[in-house]
Amino acid sequence: MPAHITARLPLQQGRDDGQFTIAVDADLVVFNVTVTDSKGRHVAGLQAADFQVREENRLQVIKTFNAEDGPASIGLIIDNSGSMREKHDDVTRAAVAFAGASNAEDEMFVVTFNEKVSMGLPPSTQFTSDLELIHSALVRTPPNGLTALYDAIEVGIEHLKTGRRDLKSLVVLSDGGDNASHRRLDDVLHLAQKSTATIYTIGIYDETDLDRNPRVLRKIAESTGGRAYFPTSFGELDRDWRDIARRIRSQYTIGYHSSNPTHDGTFRNVKITASHNGSRDLRVMTRPGYLASTDAATTK
Repeated sequence: MPAHITARLPLQQGRDDGQFTIAVDADLVVFNVTVTDSKGRHVAGLQAADFQVREENRLQVIKTFNAEDGPASIGLIIDNSGSMREKHDDVTRAAVAFAGASNAEDEMFVVTFNEKVSMGLPPSTQFTSDLELIHSALVRTPPNGLTALYDAIEVGIEHLKTGRRDLKSLVVLSDGGDNASHRRLDDVLHLAQKSTATIYTIGIYDETDLDRNPRVLRKIAESTGGRAYFPTSFGELDRDWRDIARRIRSQYTIGYHSSNPTHDGTFRNVKITASHNGSRDLRVMTRPGYLASTDAATTK
C-alpha cells in the first residue's frame, strides 16, 4: 500500500475481482504493518482498536483497517553479477520456493542485474504468477560482470507502481556492494520513502567477498519497514525467503487522515504501536514515516 495517497473518491472498502481495494477521498495516509510477539512469531487477529498511530507525536484517528491475507504485487531484484556465480543455483531454487509459498493471486516480476539492469520476464508480460516463467526469468542469463544494485532497485520501484495490487513489496538479493550504478544510495533511499513498497533484503556473500556491504542492505530495508536477512547456508536462505512470504501475507493495512493537511513535501515521522488484552510486548514493523505530498492531485 502507498505511504501517502491523494485521490478524490468516496471513502469505502471492498473487493474488486477478488482483491482487496481501498478507495479514499483526499490525503489518506496508508501503512502496511507486520506485528510479532516477543519470540518473533507473527500475531494475527488484531483489530483496529488494538493499534495507535502517532504522527509527529500527535495521535491520529484510524479510518481504514484491513487484516486479510490479500494478494500483493511483488518484485524480485536479483544480483546476477560475477560474485553470485557459485550461489546462483541455490538462489534460483529458493526464489522459486518463495513464489510457491506466496498468495496464489500475487503478481510478480523479476529484475536481474550486473552492471546492466534487465527485466526478466518477456516484454509482453509485466507481471506473472506462473512459476515456470519466474524460473526462466531467473536463469536466462549466467552471472557475470559488475554490480549496479542501486540502479536495479530504482527500476524495481518504478515498475512496481504499475502493479494492480494495493499491497506492494520488493525482495532484493545481493551482497550489498555497488560498483556500477548511476544512482547513489541516498537517491535510492529517497525513492523508497516516496514509494509504495516494503523492501526486504537478503545479503548473501562469502567472508572473502570484498564488495559485501550489509550496512547498505539493512538501511534500505529499515527505511521502508522491511527486514534484512543474512543467511549462511542454503537451508537458512530457503527459510528466510519463506519468512518474507509469511510477512507479506500477514500484514495489516492501516489508513488515516493526517491532522496536518499541509502539502509541504516534508518527511513526517510516524510511530505505530499495538497492544492486545493488556499485553504491550508486541513489536510493530512498518516504515518510519512518509513524505508529505507537494501536490494535492498526486496519486499512488
